[in-house]
Amino acid sequence: MERRDFLTATLATSAFALANQSSAQTSSGKSREYYEIRKYHLQTGPQIKLTESYISDALIPALNRMGIAPVGAFHLDIGPETPTLYLLLPCSKLETLISAELQLVHDEQFMKAAEPFWDAPATAPAFQRIDSSLHIAFEGWPKLTPPAATAEHGKRIFQLRTYESPSSQDHVRKVEMFHHGEFDIFQRAGFSQVFYSDTLIGPRMPNLTYMLSFADLTDLNAKWDKFRADPEWIKLRSSPRYNFEEIVSNISNLVLSPTAYSQI
Repeated sequence: MERRDFLTATLATSAFALANQSSAQTSSGKSREYYEIRKYHLQTGPQIKLTESYISDALIPALNRMGIAPVGAFHLDIGPETPTLYLLLPCSKLETLISAELQLVHDEQFMKAAEPFWDAPATAPAFQRIDSSLHIAFEGWPKLTPPAATAEHGKRIFQLRTYESPSSQDHVRKVEMFHHGEFDIFQRAGFSQVFYSDTLIGPRMPNLTYMLSFADLTDLNAKWDKFRADPEWIKLRSSPRYNFEEIVSNISNLVLSPTAYSQI
């Protein structure tokens, strides 16, 4: 397929997926998940505990009852705008995900548990601001994969990476790179790959976002060193299709740690 044809087909598919979730399937027929990444910007002080109690005791149980699960909840350890609490909401149904906030008021259990958070006065708000973005899983990685350490309640950290591209065609080529070898290179290097996604709605588009998991920062650095030294990575990044110009113009790289109530 010519690059222009590939770009047209890919953008058309993404747009149609947003309008009709039933179309979001891989070539093998597997449904691609949708993800909301939500950021609660907080202020140091009692509001952090108030917000965390709301998320753990009211919000996550209510989201689970809607079929939104597992919900990831993370503290920002390395990155701008601390303190910030990140939520990762996966769902197979787009309508469920985008209407979740509207449905909460109809959940009596939620409303009772959420009272302290919802009733916080304007003079002592529970949070500063909430940012949110909507994503669709890559065709080649259609489902979120929690790391093994989650089930074992083991120590783990997460890396949330966003690649911005200077143009739509460059973005399409970067997504293509993942499907044409990067998944396998990550696997050989021992990475725990959590999810990969195209951003449908959010800032600084076009971009893609993905998440990896590690035991600790030492493990993170060691695996990235192994990735960069992989002959297949060197070959892939040197391909004329991907190296004739910069296809990634900016990388956001955050390190997160799971909260005690995170389901990922």
